[in-house]
Amino acid sequence: MEPVFIIATLSYMLSCACYFGYLFFQKAVLQRTAVGLMATGFALHTVSLVSCGIRAGHFPVNNLHETLSVTGWAIAAVFLAFFFRYKLKVLGIYAAPLITLIMIAAYQMPRPVSQDPQLLKSWWLAAHIVTIFLGNAAFALACGLGMLYLLQENTIKNKTRGFFFSRLPSLDLLDTTGYASIVVGFSMITIGLITGVVYAKAIWGRFWSWDPKEVWSAVTWLFYAALLHERLTDGWRGRRAAIMAIIGFCVILFTFFGVNFLLQGHHGTFTAM
Repeated sequence: MEPVFIIATLSYMLSCACYFGYLFFQKAVLQRTAVGLMATGFALHTVSLVSCGIRAGHFPVNNLHETLSVTGWAIAAVFLAFFFRYKLKVLGIYAAPLITLIMIAAYQMPRPVSQDPQLLKSWWLAAHIVTIFLGNAAFALACGLGMLYLLQENTIKNKTRGFFFSRLPSLDLLDTTGYASIVVGFSMITIGLITGVVYAKAIWGRFWSWDPKEVWSAVTWLFYAALLHERLTDGWRGRRAAIMAIIGFCVILFTFFGVNFLLQGHHGTFTAM
């Protein structure tokens, strides 16, 4: 195992610990340390992926270990971007443990070559994979924001003003940030699907082959398209939008894991969609 990958994982783990410390003790120094460790882990993780890609001669998604590693990297990238844009300090309580669990899972995975390396040597495929993973990462954060929204809403409705009330941001900020996450995610997977069909035409001679992952990717795209449409036309906000964001991410998880393990197709494990 590459030492840089291990150090990056440890940085994420320490960031996770600091975020939990911040949740309980509300010390600004813990939150700043957590973000710094997250940024450090992300930088080292980037170095690890670039190094792995250079050695392999293609984008490093040739087995489940590499795929999970890229997934963790993408979530860290989107989280840091949203943190610096919206200053939503508490989001790390969700993102850091998620990234840590993914990296630990990646560490445990075997590293067989599951695809012909020649198939991975394409700029179209690289663009497809990067945008799809970033899109799914944004949807993962939207799911977390939806959970935080429901938690805060329940606290307000019950008028308890307990542990989470003062630690979570306003419902309006959670809703706005969740919507932004979905817009970013939808834009990314749209680009990812377009580059994917171009790549499919170049490799397999057809834009669409009814592969199970292609079908479920289309289902995911349609789900989020409907969600955005309803928000813009019928004003889906708040609780309903939060619940739909959570359901949408469950669809993504099935597309990522369920299709790979339960259904047969030519995508294998090297793409999320």
